[in-house]
Amino acid sequence: MRLSALIKILAVIAALYSWETPAMAVDGLITIKSSFGPEDTMKRLEAEVKARGLTVFAHVDHAAGASAAGLPLRPTDLLIFGNAKGGTPLMQQAQTIGIDLPLKALVWQDEQGATWLSYNDPAWLAGRHRVGEPAKAAVLAMTGALHAIATKATAP
Repeated sequence: MRLSALIKILAVIAALYSWETPAMAVDGLITIKSSFGPEDTMKRLEAEVKARGLTVFAHVDHAAGASAAGLPLRPTDLLIFGNAKGGTPLMQQAQTIGIDLPLKALVWQDEQGATWLSYNDPAWLAGRHRVGEPAKAAVLAMTGALHAIATKATAP
């Protein structure tokens, strides 16, 4: 293995261990508290996703849907995004991971009014679908990108 590749891998691993502790312990779900309200967090999230050249496939406003059905729901907004270059290597190893792709991020508000951003941990998804070693680089890249996007959306 080339030294530069090893250094990049070690940097990603170090970044993973220096992340904030997820607010809630749910298997495979990373949840980060936002410094902004739900609307601003979603705007920042979508802007960062687009700035990184990813495609936004859908934006699902669950609270608006609930309201249309006459039901109350605190802000709960889902963004579905990604690109074929990032997801295809995983699906080449295990097509079932397509049920969890494209990537998703949920911006939601809890009972106390705090805003959170949650997303699936790509390494957990890879394990769930038994994605093989050849896709490891794609999983690491996806993990790093999601962390950077989430940080940009939630931190001042």
